Order: sequence, then C-alpha cells, then structure tokens
Amino acid sequence: MSVAMLPWWAAVPVAVLLVLGGLITLVGTLGLLRLKTFYQRIHGPAIAISTGAGCILVASMVYFTAAQSRLVIHELLITVFILISSPVTTMLLMRAAIFRPRD
Repeated sequence: MSVAMLPWWAAVPVAVLLVLGGLITLVGTLGLLRLKTFYQRIHGPAIAISTGAGCILVASMVYFTAAQSRLVIHELLITVFILISSPVTTMLLMRAAIFRPRD
C-alpha cells in the first residue's frame, strides 16, 4: 500500500480539521467526566458526536478526494446518519431518565 503525497492546499485543511475534531471530542469527553448530573452529562457527548465527527468526516472527504483525484462523497452518507441518529438517541436517553422509577 503506497502513501499518497497530498498537495499543501489539501494537507493544511485536513490537518486543521483533524486537530479541531479531536479537540472538540476531547472537550466533550471532559464534559462527560466533570459534570455532575445525568442531564448535564448528556450534553457533552451530544455536541462532540455531531461537531467533532463532522470535522473528522470532512477531513476524510478532503483527503481521499485529493489522494484519489476524484470526488469522494460517501462520507456525506455517514454524516447524515450521525446527524440524524445522535439527537434521537440523546432524546430517548433523556426521556428514559425522566420516566425511570426513583428509589
């Protein structure tokens, strides 16, 4: 498997988007660890999944488009699935916590 050399106009946005996506995901993880209640904790991962994964998927799209010299857009389908399923999962978890029997 050969390593493709990217031109600078593609390497810079890929690096910036990967670092940004990693930092956003790290902030979401720290929010999950530091916040006290379940309702506060649910916001950190929800933001990180949507925004952090979006940055990483756009970086992947730019990288493979430049490396293969053709438009690669299958990451858009992954992005759509994440953006649809993440808020629905978050809402279901929050509603389950609301209706959970208390001790």
